[in-house]
Amino acid sequence: MSTRAAHHRLPITGVLVLSALVLVAVACGSSTPAATGTTSVPATAVAGGATTAPATTRGTAPTPVAVGTGVARAAAQTTRSVAYATASPSETLDLYLPASDGSRAVPVVVLIHGGAFQSGDASMEATLAQALVEQGFAVAAVDYRLSGEAPYPAGAQDVKAAVRWLRANAATYGLDAARFAAFGQSAGGWMANMLGATGDQATLFDDPALGHADQSAAVQAVVSWYGPSDFATMDEQAKAVTACGAASQVHGVASSPESLWLGEAVATSSKTASTDIASYLATATSIPPWYLAHGDADCNVPGGQSLELDQALAAAGVQATYVVLPGARHADPAFDRTQTQPTIEFLKTALGG
Repeated sequence: MSTRAAHHRLPITGVLVLSALVLVAVACGSSTPAATGTTSVPATAVAGGATTAPATTRGTAPTPVAVGTGVARAAAQTTRSVAYATASPSETLDLYLPASDGSRAVPVVVLIHGGAFQSGDASMEATLAQALVEQGFAVAAVDYRLSGEAPYPAGAQDVKAAVRWLRANAATYGLDAARFAAFGQSAGGWMANMLGATGDQATLFDDPALGHADQSAAVQAVVSWYGPSDFATMDEQAKAVTACGAASQVHGVASSPESLWLGEAVATSSKTASTDIASYLATATSIPPWYLAHGDADCNVPGGQSLELDQALAAAGVQATYVVLPGARHADPAFDRTQTQPTIEFLKTALGG
């Protein structure tokens, strides 16, 4: 796999920020370059008093996004457990809608919970959903079939089906079908990465029987916090996480969360190759901008997973920002404290809302 050129790596007091945040307008998979420029995001405090290095924004300024008419709502609304498919009771989403004057359709953030592919539910995303709604986004927090109910790739098929359902019902809820983002943490980060890489193409992650096969599952922005990107490389990358040592989670064995989802040991399964997100970039016709954040002391999902994907995105010429939080472990509270607002600003620019 190609690697990012050395001048894109910025080591500063234990912090590595690999950046290429090029902010684009997105209208269902197309963008038009405009004026260029470079700006910097101020350093942000993280756990232990350390700071993330300033993230650099490079490239094209966004072109205004055309938006359609929305639905007027005097106040924000939340609807729980909306069914997006009928193959399983797990196929529901919580829909959060912002207050709106109805003058324009609103952008959508699809939140995908973590839980090692074997636990968790959409309620875990309530706090983040409310923060996004307050900024004018609609939010769909998605439940999907976990490994104990259905093996790989059922959960991923559910997530793509949820996006298609949202797009098919966009007019009903005043959603802008041209402005969707995927945002996941941990296992949900893998799901978000999967949507970004495969949303515009048919793969094993698509099941037409789940409904709305005529709709696109593409997203126009991706956010992954401490998510996997390639099950096959996790154990080797874990060796580089010096803060963990013997505490690093082992992924290749049959009892690992990833193996339980595959139904076979990652180290020997023929399915493992299909979990490599970067492998889908070569056949994607449109790749959205990306925001990756990872801790360098993550003992569950090594930071090399985000680095590997960032390098693949750079090789493909894709706009991406990669922020590493020094000393941050898996699902560290430092992410909520330091990355929520930069992520929201990224989404606002990427989705033009």
